[in-house]
Amino acid sequence: MQPLPLFDDDAADANAVRPAPPQPDWQALGDALRLRWGGRCHLGTSSWHFPGWAGLAWDRPYAEALLSRQGLAAYARHPLLRSVSLDRAFYRVLAAAEYAQLARQVPQDFRFVVKAPAALTDAVSREAGSGRPQADNPHFLDPALALQGCVQPALDGLGERLGVIVFQLSPLPARWLGAGQPLLPPLERLWQAVMPALQGRALAALELRDATLLTPALAAQLKAHGVRAVLGLHSRLPPIEAQLPMQRATWPGDLVCRWNLQRGQRYAQARDAWAPFDRLQAPDPATRHELARVARATLDAGHRVFVTINNKAEGSAPRSVVELARSLLA
Repeated sequence: MQPLPLFDDDAADANAVRPAPPQPDWQALGDALRLRWGGRCHLGTSSWHFPGWAGLAWDRPYAEALLSRQGLAAYARHPLLRSVSLDRAFYRVLAAAEYAQLARQVPQDFRFVVKAPAALTDAVSREAGSGRPQADNPHFLDPALALQGCVQPALDGLGERLGVIVFQLSPLPARWLGAGQPLLPPLERLWQAVMPALQGRALAALELRDATLLTPALAAQLKAHGVRAVLGLHSRLPPIEAQLPMQRATWPGDLVCRWNLQRGQRYAQARDAWAPFDRLQAPDPATRHELARVARATLDAGHRVFVTINNKAEGSAPRSVVELARSLLA
C-alpha cells in the first residue's frame, strides 16, 4: 500500500486539519472521566505536530509544519486530550498574542501546561545544534525574565485556559548540586516573584533532571510557596515510588506529571526508533498503573491532575493517554 500523501496547502483555512473520526470507546472513556471527577482530570501529550498521529488525532497525515500551525483545534476535539504541554515555549519566549492565538483554538475546559523558556531555566548557555554547554547563563532563574518572558504573557494570552507553568531545570553543573544547597536561594527569589503574579490563576511547578535535588529542603520550600513538585518520569530520574516522598512532603495539592522518556532510553534513540509514533513500541504497564494509582488518589481527594505524555514514553503519546484513561477507570 502506498503511503497517504501529506496535505499542506498554505492557502487552506484555519479548519484545514480535520480531527480523526470519533471512536466510541474513546468518547466513552472521556465521558466516564468527566462523570467521575468533573473537569479535574487533564490528560494530554507533549506538543501535537506529528503526522504519524493520523487516525489518532487527525483524519489523515498532514505535513508537520501545517500541524504545528493549525493542528491544535483538531487535537482538542479528541475526547481524552484535555491538555497539552506547550513545549515550544521552552525553546523561545512567546508573546501574549501567540498564546492568545492558541487559546482561541481550544474549548473552555482545555488547559495548557506551559514550559518556561530555557533562557530562564538552564544554568548554562548551549551551542546551537549540539547542545554542548558554552558559558554560564546570566539569566538563570532571573525573576524579571520569569515575569516578563513567561508568566505575564501566558496569563494575558491564555487566561483561564492556562493550567500550569512548568519550570524545568535542565541538567545542572556540579556547582549547583553540591553541599550547601546553592540552588535554594535563587529559587526562593523566583517563587517570591512568580507566586504573587499568578494569584492562584494557574499553578507553578518545578521539574528536575537531577535526582540529587529530590530533598526534604527543596520540598519544604515548594510547600511553603505553594509550588507543585512535578512527578517527572524520565530516564534521568528514579521511578515513581522513589519520587513519592517528595509528593507526600508537598501534599495536599494538585498532581502535575510529565511522562517524558522511558527508563533506559535516550531521547534521540527513542525518537529515531519509534517514529512515526503511531503505536505503542515499548508498553510500560507497570509505570502506567502506578501513575494511575497516584492520579486516582489525587482526584478522589478533590484535587486536579495534569498529566502530559511524550511519544518517547511508550512510542505513541495519544495511545498512552488512552491506556492511562483505562487504568484510571479500572
